[in-house]
Amino acid sequence: MGKITGFLEIDRKVESYAPVEERIKNYREFTLPMEEKDVKDQGARCMDCGIPFCHSGCPLGNLIPDFNDAVYRGKWEKASEILHSTNNFPEFTGRLCPAPCEEACVLGINEDPVTIENIEKNIAETAFKKGWITAKPPLERTGKKVAVVGSGPAGLAAAQQLNRAGHQVTVFERDEKPGGLLRYGIPDFKMEKHVIDRRLELLKEEGIEFKCGVHVGKDIKADALKNDFDAIVLTGGATVRRKLPIEGADLKGVVQAMDFLGQNNRRVDGIKDLGEEILATDKDVVVIGGGDTGSDCIGTSFRQGAKSVSNFEIMPMGTPDRPKDQPWPFWPMRLRTSSSHKEGAERFFSISTKKFIGDEKGNLKGLITSEVEWVTVPGQRPQLKEVEGTEKEWKCELALLALGFTGSENTIAEQLGLEMDNRTNIKASELNYKTNVPGIFVAGDQRRGQSLIVWAISEGRQAAHHIDKYLMGESALPLKGEGDLPRV
Repeated sequence: MGKITGFLEIDRKVESYAPVEERIKNYREFTLPMEEKDVKDQGARCMDCGIPFCHSGCPLGNLIPDFNDAVYRGKWEKASEILHSTNNFPEFTGRLCPAPCEEACVLGINEDPVTIENIEKNIAETAFKKGWITAKPPLERTGKKVAVVGSGPAGLAAAQQLNRAGHQVTVFERDEKPGGLLRYGIPDFKMEKHVIDRRLELLKEEGIEFKCGVHVGKDIKADALKNDFDAIVLTGGATVRRKLPIEGADLKGVVQAMDFLGQNNRRVDGIKDLGEEILATDKDVVVIGGGDTGSDCIGTSFRQGAKSVSNFEIMPMGTPDRPKDQPWPFWPMRLRTSSSHKEGAERFFSISTKKFIGDEKGNLKGLITSEVEWVTVPGQRPQLKEVEGTEKEWKCELALLALGFTGSENTIAEQLGLEMDNRTNIKASELNYKTNVPGIFVAGDQRRGQSLIVWAISEGRQAAHHIDKYLMGESALPLKGEGDLPRV
């Protein structure tokens, strides 16, 4: 695959960024595209490794060496066909995926891995630019109707696959526009929303119907939906935010990250009626949580004109290199520094917030923290212990809670009588994505819990196969590792 000696001759290269002082003035994407020659050179680094562990690292089972080789040889249309055979939306994943495939790259054992994610993005954008990605409606319809509840990546993937099988698909979305967290969680500087709209137009041309502003379980009772459709797939995501139950958590200025990010995305989209505005402008901001959502809050805060941004993480600072107890090809918990971190945030590790402090009007004005350490006892889970004498007071007018999600909302599950697991996810087997109620399926974060975009798309595709089989007795829709078969 690629050039036989390419990995020995060519260094890893990825897209560069516009300077910080320029990019924080707006919400546009700020990566600087690579020259075509550079992308082909990166494809050339894909070595003839024998067993491509990148396949197992990718939840979608993308045929990575195959499209890398096609790019190296300048066969961009072939590369697009290979990539789209396993991934419905590479323009999304090429921007947003943390690239577990790269951590599993064989070259990454002792060298820098192949820049798979950048290659994926370039393939998708080249295909759109050349007009190779077009609507492909099915030639025949089955007469079966399927409701998809939720329009995030899992829902969109399931909808497109089921539509390809010839079923009439209707997607229900409670927000104003489709996209789920892609639209109202991911900042525009990571993915501008015209990227979503471009794909949605194709899905509509293929015959998929979108009904937005419809909250299934409230505006439409779930059991009524069940009577109108032959099958339902729930892809609403894990949307219950984790709280921080400490003194002062109800002060004005203590805000859930997704409320902050969602409002800002609507503001960027030109929506005027936002309710009470949440802004970081001229404030000392503390982002509590060290994951991707916390990083997104940091970048958004700087663009809103925050006075300062600090980032708290309760876990110890990771190492830049792979930890010894997390060997290749597994995903390592190493220190990851995002583009937003590099925009000026100060990061603090092994720190816990103990109390929020308010003024006489109920506004947040500060918080108190202490340093912590994790104590390991053989045979037990690590225990969190406060380090005595380390209490510190911080000035803070806006605290953003980026603590992750605890599970999915259960209104629909209650109305349909669906079984839940102990994490408030809807129970369904990974073997067929069926719930305990016939005709009801579930996929994505609503089944597996908070996870990656590639897992969401993978689950949507897998669920579509089993729904098609449930409706028709058999299915030509591909399972992971098969790629797309000829469409009806």
